[in-house]
Amino acid sequence: MLKLPTLDQLIGEFDTALRTLSAPATSVRVHPDAHIEESGLSADDKRHAAGLMRVNHSGEVCAQALYQGQALTARDPATRDALREAAHEEVEHLAWTEQRLAELGSHASVFNPLLYASSLLIGVTAGLVGDKWNLGFLAETERQVGAHLAGHLHTLPVQDSKSRAIVAQMHVDELSHADLAVELGAAELPAPVKVAMATTSRVMTTLSYRL
Repeated sequence: MLKLPTLDQLIGEFDTALRTLSAPATSVRVHPDAHIEESGLSADDKRHAAGLMRVNHSGEVCAQALYQGQALTARDPATRDALREAAHEEVEHLAWTEQRLAELGSHASVFNPLLYASSLLIGVTAGLVGDKWNLGFLAETERQVGAHLAGHLHTLPVQDSKSRAIVAQMHVDELSHADLAVELGAAELPAPVKVAMATTSRVMTTLSYRL
């Protein structure tokens, strides 16, 4: 049975939103690129790398909102815990991409507040449908993000070892989240839902890459 969140929980979730959008993220793990020297990048390569890392940062902002909404409406404590654990690792991804953007002399997407709000609504809706579909949405999201990150590894400048190290570790983490969701009983989403998710993702990445 769905248990409505308490006022304290809602205040906590509001605080999470504020921290995601305005406070510097922190990472318990050492940043994947911590021991890699900065390489000389041309202006064009730096601009392209920054665009891709901005997309990845926005993706992590969306992930925080999705998991937040899904956890709020999840019925099973194990599902709720899995969503919160995944969200914790996504905070680390926020920290890694945030720092890399600064190193590249760039900035986060101006669309992040809008992306957060829309992703939170999607997450709440996914949770209301039921836990197996909630987990299915998590699994499919992580698979699509994993494919997206794999594509970045092909298009990032070869000499940008720092960005590549970050994206590679994010790729590993996202696929592990998908595997965990399947282990917990994720349902396979219908093909039209997967297509809609991929289409929405393309819109988000196009906006974030440029602004």
